[in-house]
Amino acid sequence: MLNVTNSTPKELEEKITAMREGGKILGTLLRDLKNHVKPGMTGKEIDAWVRKEIVKRGAKVAYDMLDDEFPGAICISVNDELVHGAPKDIELEEGDKVSFDLDIYYKGFFTDSAFTMLVGNKGSQAVKNMIKVTESSMYEGIEQVKPGAHIGDISQAVEKVLRKGHLGVIENYVGHGIDKKMHDRPEVPNYGKKGHGYKLEEGDTICIEPMSCLGKPANYVDKDDNWTAKMKDGSIACHCEHTVLVTKDGYEILTLPE
Repeated sequence: MLNVTNSTPKELEEKITAMREGGKILGTLLRDLKNHVKPGMTGKEIDAWVRKEIVKRGAKVAYDMLDDEFPGAICISVNDELVHGAPKDIELEEGDKVSFDLDIYYKGFFTDSAFTMLVGNKGSQAVKNMIKVTESSMYEGIEQVKPGAHIGDISQAVEKVLRKGHLGVIENYVGHGIDKKMHDRPEVPNYGKKGHGYKLEEGDTICIEPMSCLGKPANYVDKDDNWTAKMKDGSIACHCEHTVLVTKDGYEILTLPE
C-alpha cells in the first residue's frame, strides 16, 4: 500500500482521485450486474458481459494482470463455493446463491468489491439471513474506520456480528490494503481483538470483506481449476466487500454506485 507518511500531497491527491473514479465505475457496474443476472445464464456468459462492460466504462480487467492468470474477468462463486470461483459453463438456477467478486484497474490503481445474491425470486430464508448478516458485519467493520483506529477494531466488529448471527466465520481468507497493488498490506481479518494490528492513517485504502457460511468454516481449493474455494461440508457460503478510504475524520466507501 502507498506509504501515506512518505507520499507527497500530489501523490495522495492523484491516488484518491483515481480510486474515487474507479470505485464509482466498479460500484455502478456491480449494481448493473445484479439487475442483469437471471436464471438460465451461465457463469461464462456473465463473465463475458462483465469483461465487455469493464472496457466499455474505461477501465481494465484486473484479473488479466495476475501472475497466475485467472480464467475470467470476475470471480463467480455458486452455492457451496466461497470465493475465487472460476466462471463455468453451468446455468444458474432459480434460488441459487451466487457471490460476485470484482477488481478493476483504472488510472494506475485498483479497486475491489463483492456482493452475494440469490438468483431469481426464490431462495432459502437461511441464505437470505446469512447475506443480510454478512452485509451488516461489513458495514459494522467500516464504521470503525478512522485515523488512529487499529485493524483489530474492524476485525472484532465484523466477527461480533457474524457470531451473533450464528454463522461460520472464515479465517483463512482476509481483507487487505489496496491501491497500486491489488492485494497489499495490511491484512484485514474477519476476526480479531480491538486495539491490535496496523494503525490506520488518513489516506490509507483498505478492503473490508467478510466471508461466512451456514456450516463449519473449513474450506479447500477445487483441484479441477485450482482457483475455486469450496466449503468442505458443502454448506452455502457468503462474501461481501467494499474498498474504503480513511479520511480526516472517518471513512469514505469508494465502491458505491453513482
